[in-house]
Amino acid sequence: MKKVPRIMVCVTRQKTCERLIKIGKKTALEVGADVFVVHVAKEGSNFLDNPHEGEALEYLFQISKNAGADMTVLRSNNVVNTLAEFANKNMISTIILGESPYSHNNTNIIRQLEHLLPTVEIRIVSA
Repeated sequence: MKKVPRIMVCVTRQKTCERLIKIGKKTALEVGADVFVVHVAKEGSNFLDNPHEGEALEYLFQISKNAGADMTVLRSNNVVNTLAEFANKNMISTIILGESPYSHNNTNIIRQLEHLLPTVEIRIVSA
């Protein structure tokens, strides 16, 4: 039985992440994949009390739903490990991320995920 590709789209609390979700949906349609949208919120942060962040996350939930994806919000102070755990648990084959402002730094999220998930394809979407 052939394994169905699974795509994880990582988003922040910004409405501009809509473009990442749309790319995830387009990619999923091309390869017949399932799509998961994931946001990791720092423990102790209360985005519901911040109208801009809450509004942005609600917007991204709706965009995810329209794209046929579930959006998961996880709480952790270790974003990279949490994303890697989610990817392993859900058998993710491709991760879509926005370009990091520190893309040449070996400690950025992208480099860390590449190290933790060597068999997962990581696609970077430029700003």
